Amino acid sequence: MTKNELVEKISSKVNGLTKSKAEDTVNATIEILRESLVAGDSVVLTGFGSFKVVTRAERKGHNPQSHQTITIPARKVAKFTPGKALREAVNK
Repeated sequence: MTKNELVEKISSKVNGLTKSKAEDTVNATIEILRESLVAGDSVVLTGFGSFKVVTRAERKGHNPQSHQTITIPARKVAKFTPGKALREAVNK
């Protein structure tokens, strides 16, 4: 599903909500999630899942062209963990 498809589905599910207002809502939600994760906070949506920032440790890898060993630096990544209700719904 693309962002535009999500906007269309939201506007059709919420009575009286225009596509432009639905798009504003989706954009605001994404921006709030981004700001929270950049600040190091986790975002928990009960029944859906949680977003948090984790640090991946430095590790060894290899260049597939030259087969040389390289060091992949540590970095922060956003991680999503589905909640119990979402896991159960997907596995039905």
